[in-house]
Amino acid sequence: MNWIRFFRLLLTGATLFPLVLLAWKLDPYGEFAFRQMGSSNVWIMHGPAMEPNRQNKGFMNNPAFIEGKRGLIVIDPGGNAFVGAKVLEEIEKVSKKPIAAILNTHKHGDHWFANIALAQKYPNAPIYAHPNMIREVKAGEAEKWYGILERLTGNLQGTRPFRYPAHELRDGQVLEIDGERFRIFHPKRAHTDTDLLILHENSDTLFLGDNVMKNRLGGFDASSSILGNIELLEGIMKGKEHRLYVPGHGPSGAREETVGPFLRYLKLLADEAKKAYEADEEYYSVKKEAIAKMKEFQNWDAFDHQMGKHLGKVYQEIEERDMQ
Repeated sequence: MNWIRFFRLLLTGATLFPLVLLAWKLDPYGEFAFRQMGSSNVWIMHGPAMEPNRQNKGFMNNPAFIEGKRGLIVIDPGGNAFVGAKVLEEIEKVSKKPIAAILNTHKHGDHWFANIALAQKYPNAPIYAHPNMIREVKAGEAEKWYGILERLTGNLQGTRPFRYPAHELRDGQVLEIDGERFRIFHPKRAHTDTDLLILHENSDTLFLGDNVMKNRLGGFDASSSILGNIELLEGIMKGKEHRLYVPGHGPSGAREETVGPFLRYLKLLADEAKKAYEADEEYYSVKKEAIAKMKEFQNWDAFDHQMGKHLGKVYQEIEERDMQ
């Protein structure tokens, strides 16, 4: 055998078929990497649609980035320093451009605690959020969520000190970074009172934050409004249709397939709660009937222990509105 010729063939093969960088393997959920959304400059890593736990290491949201000419704009990098480091590794498999900015959609730590990992490498990258979020996380919401996520995952080492967002984004504002244009929307009160919806105008992609979830149900806290969330999503369904819709959890897609299911779930809750309220009955009197109408959602993660809480909350909101 001509060994010189053999090694030349090997080198030629390596040139023609470069080594594939392996994606982040997260047992038992599979491999996670950033995927380009069609031919756009939007890349998303869709996390497992479930509650944070020790197996998923607190990774369950949808980190995304937009590739500009000179830098990257990251949206919701994840829920702890470990996840942030993995997200950064996967970003760098796609692009070696520096991170130019980070955008946080709302105050819940599973979306923004990973800021710290990106900021350690890019300390000058500005971090944006709604002023309500900036105020609330500094006033105790960050510590509250640290306790929740540490209890569920035991995986928050290195997440403190928190890297808070420091730059404000308000309703109606247009943000331009590196040739990329973002239009900002703030519903007064929906999933929380700190939410941003972010329209990337270049690609016509709407980032919804946790105002939309698919295949899982999260909690609604005291700052949330289920009725407000319904009104927001009804407006989205009636408004201009965008190319892509990105929920806070679950797969991205077209408007009806992405927004429609969560809106139907919320409206079913509200309809059943209103029925109980108008009959002068407690909300749990209609829970069994409501569940029977929710076959579409019964396999969603956390349905069993979240649905009843949601029904009670929207009942309370209906009562409060009636008293005004």
